[in-house]
Amino acid sequence: MNLHEYQAKDLLAGFGVPVPAGRLALNAAEARQAARELGGTRWAVKAQIHAGGRGKAGGVRVCDSADAVAQAAASLIGSTLVTAQTGPEGKRVGKAYVEAASSIARELYVSLVVDREHGAVALTASPDGGMDIEQVAKDTPERIMSIAADVDDGPAAADVGRLAAFLGLAGGQADAFARLAEGLHRAFVDLDASLVELNPLIVTGDGELLALDAKLALDDNALFRHPEAQALRDPDEEDPREAEAGRFGLNYIQLSGTIGCMVNGAGLAMATMDMIQLKGEKPANFLDVGGGVTEAAVIEGFSLLFANTGLRAILVNIFGGIVRCDIIAAGLIAASRGHPVRVPVILRLVGTREAEGRKLIEDAGLDVRWARDLDQAAELAAAAAREARA
Repeated sequence: MNLHEYQAKDLLAGFGVPVPAGRLALNAAEARQAARELGGTRWAVKAQIHAGGRGKAGGVRVCDSADAVAQAAASLIGSTLVTAQTGPEGKRVGKAYVEAASSIARELYVSLVVDREHGAVALTASPDGGMDIEQVAKDTPERIMSIAADVDDGPAAADVGRLAAFLGLAGGQADAFARLAEGLHRAFVDLDASLVELNPLIVTGDGELLALDAKLALDDNALFRHPEAQALRDPDEEDPREAEAGRFGLNYIQLSGTIGCMVNGAGLAMATMDMIQLKGEKPANFLDVGGGVTEAAVIEGFSLLFANTGLRAILVNIFGGIVRCDIIAAGLIAASRGHPVRVPVILRLVGTREAEGRKLIEDAGLDVRWARDLDQAAELAAAAAREARA
């Protein structure tokens, strides 16, 4: 679950991470009041969306008066912001964050993610923080250093010292970075995060470290341990189809292709999407129905696919073990009664109750194209997509 910048900073501040003073604003009047409460002579007005690249897209405005703050907020709130991470459709801005402007001497980069290879937390840093960190990773990877931190004990002092030196921090700044690294690690573990990112972490004109921007993502699978985090979810930032699928326990991610997919098991779903790519087409979604799927959930999954007007074909690839093929078939039949099936459905049902599933489909008179294996299923789906395009 992704959080807004203002939410991330509020949580990280509780772990000792230094952040600038700021206020959330839902309209221009609140933004003007926020500037007055914060005091000072300069402020940053930041669009709050779940996407990076806001600065380059005009989503961060620096203002020299409370009236200018109000005008910037009025311009941003309600607008659609298109960044490198939103796609061409962009995201609607529903709120702004007003923050006291900071004096920036240097911009650094720090992040924590799960290091699956070492069973640890990867603490990564670069002296080249800011809006072009992706380009740094591509062009000068030697300017990025990563260490593996023990999940329970945190990063070793010697490793943190090496990172500080790599960032050009010494003396009191190195000590401040050590405290920052400890706080970030505690936040990452205690909150069951999948990502913590400070970009930039700045060195102020006074030589202090300050998290000028913060990104925090929480592991959906651990949210049951954090009921308080549910209040931080912003449904306006989520794809409504993904949110609806989640209510039924389905793992659904919208993609940009034209072949809809329903598969059981994340690995098989990835392999199915790879096969579609190999056949020259692109998947329209990732949809893993999981192991203990119910007929109601299958109906919901097919309903999501049938409602996607951009599809040219649907590929159903079920290798039944725990999942029963007859439940998939019954769900398809029920969903087709409420939604017109406008595109070819390629069906591969193998495993538990395969014969029963096939019979249900045949008795219902559904027009499907049967496939004996994944290769043929992907080929049939790709051919159907090309036929629709012709």
